[in-house]
Amino acid sequence: MFTKKNNLIITTEANKAGDIKLLLSDLANFNTRNEKLRMFSLAKLKPGEEVEFHIHEGECEYYYIISGEAVYDDNGVVMPLEPGDVTYTPSGTGHGIKCAGDTILEFIALIITD
Repeated sequence: MFTKKNNLIITTEANKAGDIKLLLSDLANFNTRNEKLRMFSLAKLKPGEEVEFHIHEGECEYYYIISGEAVYDDNGVVMPLEPGDVTYTPSGTGHGIKCAGDTILEFIALIITD
C-alpha cells in the first residue's frame, strides 16, 4: 500500500488568537493499519508556537526532528533539539515542544497505544 503526498489528510491546530500554529499531515492514512497506532504524522510548528506540556496515559510518543530548532520539555527537564534528535515519552509521563528558531519546525510524531 502507498499514499501519494497529495492524498494526505492535513489537520490544523490554532493558537489562542485563532491563528494556525500547527499542521499535521497524517502519514498513516490507510484503510487498514495496526490498531495500536494512534498517530504517525508530519508535524509543522510555526516560529514561537508550541505544543503545550501534556501527559500521555496508556500510550507513548516519539518525536523525530527533521528541520528547525526546538526547545523540548521532558517532564520539567528543558533542552534544545536539532535535526536528527529523537525523543521518547512513555505512558504516565509528559512533554511539550516549542519552535525556537525563525523557521518552521518539522518533526515526525508517532503515538503508539499500550
